[in-house]
Order: sequence, then structure tokens, then C-alpha cells
Amino acid sequence: MGEMKYIVILGDGMADEPLAELGGKTPLEYADTPNLDRMASEGACGMLRTIPDGFEAGSDIANMAVLGYAPEKYYTGRGPLEALSMGIDLAPDDIAYRCNLVTIEENTMADFSAGHITSGEGAGLFASLQEAVPGVMFRAGVSYRNLLVVHGGKGAVTIPPHDIVGQSVSQYLPTGEDSGILLRCMEAGRQVFSRHPVNAARIKEGKRPATGIWPWSGGRKPAFPRFAEKYGKTGGIISAVDLLNGIARCAGMDVITVPGATGYLDTDYDAKARYALEAIKRLDFVYVHIEAPDEAGHLGSIEEKVKAIEHVDGVVGTIRDTFDGVLAVLPDHPTPIRVRTHTRDPVPFVVTGKGSDGSAAFSEAAGRSGGLGIRNGTEFLEFLFA
Repeated sequence: MGEMKYIVILGDGMADEPLAELGGKTPLEYADTPNLDRMASEGACGMLRTIPDGFEAGSDIANMAVLGYAPEKYYTGRGPLEALSMGIDLAPDDIAYRCNLVTIEENTMADFSAGHITSGEGAGLFASLQEAVPGVMFRAGVSYRNLLVVHGGKGAVTIPPHDIVGQSVSQYLPTGEDSGILLRCMEAGRQVFSRHPVNAARIKEGKRPATGIWPWSGGRKPAFPRFAEKYGKTGGIISAVDLLNGIARCAGMDVITVPGATGYLDTDYDAKARYALEAIKRLDFVYVHIEAPDEAGHLGSIEEKVKAIEHVDGVVGTIRDTFDGVLAVLPDHPTPIRVRTHTRDPVPFVVTGKGSDGSAAFSEAAGRSGGLGIRNGTEFLEFLFA
């Protein structure tokens, strides 16, 4: 018999609260999830604390914790993780900031994603902005998720744009040592984008224009121990999100690129499952990250969130058909419809191949009453591998 193999499927932001619109059920309870429910009935459930005290409930923090990298020790910011994912080699005195394309209307954060602008449109905007501000490095990423690197940076206090939708932006502007340069870049963005053909075309099509940039979560290059040395296992990550691929690169894990994976509601779920099954033939551990439930939570769309959870269930089904190792499914954090942003609450998880606890279905309630109890996120993989 060969070595045991492990797959973790992470449905970003899948956990939620009971909703009156769903008859008092959570989206996870309401969704049709035969594969997750079968996992629960054959396996065991528990709860995981993925956000350590003193940290924001971000996907960066939560996914680092689930992979066993204590954020207290290794986290420097979201920007540098995304920079590494884009292949940018940061100098020791570089500070990389995540840089959203946003829509600000009448001084209010109308949309943290500029109407889910396309990567091609974003690249056009950033090329023009780079010409206007030559001393700072801009790098276009996927959709609204881009990057700004300050050489010789000192850092700044910033707020994620998805936390202030519908609010006046004045009180949330960057402060601290890099704030001068960041505000200058934001002003340049406003001016350059106001007369840019990309936005003219978007307005003509009835779409939201990108009225500016919003830098946040800056930091220096982090130093992670390698996954293979930490656990004695080879590992890979499947994700359409730069952030997760940056964590993979920091940890020396394989970055498995799936054509058709978008990091949004239209991602190719089936391809993610197929690529995971292919990758697990040569690796000991594969981490499949699915962003869609989180995006639906930020949109405040119950219908899209239920649909995204059902798609995650489909991925679970495809993998379970042929995979006989240890399989675990969990969210990284809740993204409740009610608040449309991340919360710090513990999340439910389900595992097969580690005994059974008589759970009937997979849900937040099943996690709370499950036989595996409540655990710390950073110990999750050690528990799985034990």
C-alpha cells in the first residue's frame, strides 16, 4: 500500500448565518449538497478557529492558518503574497500593496471591484497610470485585484475597500509614512481614469467605470518554512486567486494552474476537480481553493451563494468518485449575506477517513455538535496528517 494522500477543498466564505429568506436555514443548510452530507454521515465534523486574535478576518490570514503557517509569526500583509504570485521579486525595502480598481461615486465606495472589471481593461488602465507615476511600480493582476509597489517604502495604515462599501471614503484614506505617495497615486488614478477610453467604453455598455485605485494591506516579503520540510509531504494549491498562489510560492508548494478557473462565480468547477485528481497522483497533498461563495457573500446575493455552494458540492462529488485518501472540506471564514464581508467566527469542517461521529449532514450546526470539537486552524493539517 502506498503513502496516504490528502485533499482539502476550501469553499471561501461558505459559512453564514440563518436567513429568514431561507426559512431560518443558512445557505449551507438550504443548498442541495448530497456529497457534503454523505461525507458528514460517513465521516466526522468539527469547528476550526481560523482567525487568530488581533487579526482581520481576511482570506490571507485564514488560509495561512489552515495551511499551518501561524499568521502571528509569518504574516506581513496581503500585497507581498500577491506580488510573489505574480513573479515579482521584492527587494528587502520594497512594500507591496494590494491595489483594487474601485468605483467611488459622490465620495462613497460604490463598488470595491469596479463592476468586476476584466483583466484586459485593468491592464489598459494601469499602463496609463504607470506612465503618469513613473516612480512607483504598478502591476495589473486578475480583474480588480492589482498591485502597487513602493520602493524604499515604510508602510501605511489602510482599510480594505470591501469593508467600506456604501460608506464615505474620506475617513478611510491611507495614513502613516507611505500615505503621501499612496494619496498621490490615488489622485493620479482619478485624473487618468476620468478620461480613459476603457471607462468611456464601460459607461457606454452600462457598466460601472473604474474611477480610481484603492491601495491596502501593504507589507514586505515574508519568510515561510517550506511545506515539504514542515510536514514531510509534497503539496500543491489550485486557486484562481493570486493571494493563494502567493502563499503556495512562499511555502515552496506547486502552483497548479487550471484553464477556466476565474476566481469568480463563472469559474470552471469541473476542471478544478479534474486537475486536483491529476495532481494527487504525483503529490501527497492538494489544496483546492474555490472563491465563488465568498464573492456571492460580498454581493449579498443569497441565490448566487446557494448556487456556489452547490457547485462546491459538485467538486466534492467528482473527487470522491475516484479518490480514496483523506478528504476534508471547510470554509476559510464566514462571509455572511447580512454583513457582506468576512467575520471572525469559527467555521465548520468535515473529514472522511478519520472515523465517524454520526453527523447527519454538513452545516454550521453539524460543525458545532460534531465529534471533532473546536480546534485551532494552525493545527488542522497536523491533525489531518496524524
